[in-house]
Amino acid sequence: MTSRPKFIDGVNAAVIGLISILCVLPMLLVLMVSFTDEASIKQFGYQLFPTELSLDAYKLLLFGSTPLYRSYMISIIVTVVGTVLAVTITAMAGYTLAAKHIRYRNRLGLFFFITMVFNTGLVPWYLINLKLGMNNTIWALIIPSLVFNPFNLFLVRNYMSQIPPSLSEAAKIDGASDFFIAFRIFFPLCMPVLATITLFYGIAYWNNWFNAIMLVDNEKLYPLQYLLFKLNSEISMIQQMQSSGAILGSQTLPQESVKMATAILTIGPVVLFYPFLQRYFIKGLLIGSVKE
Repeated sequence: MTSRPKFIDGVNAAVIGLISILCVLPMLLVLMVSFTDEASIKQFGYQLFPTELSLDAYKLLLFGSTPLYRSYMISIIVTVVGTVLAVTITAMAGYTLAAKHIRYRNRLGLFFFITMVFNTGLVPWYLINLKLGMNNTIWALIIPSLVFNPFNLFLVRNYMSQIPPSLSEAAKIDGASDFFIAFRIFFPLCMPVLATITLFYGIAYWNNWFNAIMLVDNEKLYPLQYLLFKLNSEISMIQQMQSSGAILGSQTLPQESVKMATAILTIGPVVLFYPFLQRYFIKGLLIGSVKE
C-alpha cells in the first residue's frame, strides 16, 4: 500500500486554512467597524483597517440611558431556564414516543406531527397568553416558547429508537421504572442529540424578541435582543428626522457602528456556549454499549 504524498497533505492544510480565514474575516470586519468613527464609515465605508477609531457605539450601548446590564441578565435567565425546561420536556416526550411498550405512541406522534403542518395563528396564541396572565411577567419570555419544537421532538425520538431494547429490558428485569430508565440510561446515551437540541433551544431563546414585543410593556423585563432592536430603531428615526429638518441637531449618532457593536454584544454568549457542546456532536456514546 503506497503512502499518500506529503504535498497533498500540505495542499489540504492550505485549503482548510484559506477557508478558515474567509470564515473569520467577516467577523473581524464586524468587530473593527464597531470601533470605527461614524464619520469615517460614511466617508470610506466598512474598513478592515479603519482610519479613525471610536468607542462611541459602545459608550452609547453600555453607558447610555438604556439599562443594558439588566436586559443582559434577563436574557441570560430566560435562556438558561427556558433551555433547561424545554430540553427536559422534549427528552421525556421523545422517550415516550420511542418506548415500544407505550400504547398509542404512534397516534400520539401523529398528533405532534400535525402541529408541524398546521398553525393556529397569532391571535389565538396572543389570547391564550393573556388568559394565562403571563403578560408583563418574565414567564411571558419563557413559557410561550417552552412548548417543544416538533422537529426537535422527532429528532430525539429517532435517536432514542436506535438504542438497543436489551438495555431497557435488562433494567426492567432489575425492577427499574420508566423514570429511572429514561434519566439514568437513555438520556446519558443520548447526549449528542440532547446537546444538539440544547444549542437549538438556547439560540432560539437568546435571539427571541417577538415575545417581548407582544407580551411585555415593562422596561425592566426587556430582553437584550428587544432592547437593542428598540435602540437601533430609535437611532434610525432620529437620523431620518435630522436629515429631513424635523428636529435640529448636528450631533451624528453612530448608527452603523452601533449595529456592529450590537452584533458583537449579542453573539458573545453563543460563541462561548458552543464549544462546550461541540464535543458531543461527534462522540459516539452507543459504540460498545451492548455486546451481542
